[in-house]
Amino acid sequence: MPTAFRIFPVIAVLLLAACHKEERVNISRPQVAVGQGIASDTLSGSVKGTMLSGKTYYFRTDITINAGDTLLMQPGVKLIALGDGASYSTSPQITVNGTLISTGTQENQNWITVPAEKKTTANIFKGFWGGIQCGANSGNVIIRWTHIEYVGGPAGPANDPSLYTSGSPRYGLVYSNMSGNIILEDSWITASKDDGMRVLAGQFSIMRNTFEANGESGGESFNCKSGALGDIGYNVFIGAATNGCKISNSGGTTVQCNTVIYNNTFVDCGFRQVQTGRGGSINYEKGAKGMIYNNMIVNCRYATRLTTDADLTNIAYDNQYFYATSNVLFTQFYPATGVAVAKGNDVKGTTPGDKKPLFASYPIDEFDFSKVTIPMSITAMSPYMYQTSSSNFRPTPGSPTLNKGKTNFQPLKKTTATGDYAANVSMPGADIGAYQNDGSGNLH
Repeated sequence: MPTAFRIFPVIAVLLLAACHKEERVNISRPQVAVGQGIASDTLSGSVKGTMLSGKTYYFRTDITINAGDTLLMQPGVKLIALGDGASYSTSPQITVNGTLISTGTQENQNWITVPAEKKTTANIFKGFWGGIQCGANSGNVIIRWTHIEYVGGPAGPANDPSLYTSGSPRYGLVYSNMSGNIILEDSWITASKDDGMRVLAGQFSIMRNTFEANGESGGESFNCKSGALGDIGYNVFIGAATNGCKISNSGGTTVQCNTVIYNNTFVDCGFRQVQTGRGGSINYEKGAKGMIYNNMIVNCRYATRLTTDADLTNIAYDNQYFYATSNVLFTQFYPATGVAVAKGNDVKGTTPGDKKPLFASYPIDEFDFSKVTIPMSITAMSPYMYQTSSSNFRPTPGSPTLNKGKTNFQPLKKTTATGDYAANVSMPGADIGAYQNDGSGNLH
């Protein structure tokens, strides 16, 4: 664990219980802080310390957390990027060589975003800023209840040439420390010009997040490579250009990429990727291994895809739910470009439109996928196809996804952060998808 990470105290929530339930008193925890509180509302250069609850901060040029330093965002912090997406120098990034922690809460969320007037449909893929770029020796990155938005500015001379070519869009969040931890919980990655998140190496836990509108004409919501080990559970992936999750052992480390993907919901993914046979939901390739259970895949261009060069003997999968309103999608639940096959506990109808998921709120039959021309631009998609604000993907009574999940397997639980900063890993659920009938799972 990085030295900077050790300075955080573990602060418990104390519960004083009397004999009667009504006499129980909750003692709230104080705000966590590290180093000095940051008083200035403008950040530039090297930064460390505590961004204070309720404050709004701005950055117009790159900011860097140096090795050994920690930057902490208390609940209710807004960090506004003042970039234009036109060039590297005018699209600032957050460079993390130390430790970054965002402690947003459900009631008091954090934001790393752009000015409100720039948050328009026309600007979804403008890439106004350069994302969170973590160095190969960075400390832990722990992000909770935080919105990361409108990211993907052009790469430049300070970026890793093995990852980016000059001028290519930067990914929303990149992590690459083989011995470090990246924990993303209950957060949003929205409107990224390319990959929403890429883990090149390290231990990760990706729990209960929402990935929206990731990739303009290519790119995944979540993409991981050789040396990456972790769990992806209870996330919603909606409107990705290519896949919700791409799992690959490319990259050449000595640690095989291994992931457990379970209880996620994938909706309307894969339609902005021009290449045939790619794009839709879950893709394992190039020697990657893992487990795939309890995922809901609805109206995606393709569903579960395992390529011939994946570590097929070490990939287990079953208990998937598939739904499509058109025959074009219905025939691609296991695409011909891969070698995955139907499993005995899969749930799917016998014809397009059969066995609807019965979401609480989502216009599942409104779009005619039989008339889709690939690639489909974001402007050809209705907003409900790439954002979740008007939808509720919780299944209602009678849904064919209820009580069809597999629960007798374990997530990897590879992250090593402890105390208040330990990963909150949700265990496999009895219902397929990111939302459980008992109210647990994704909380968005």
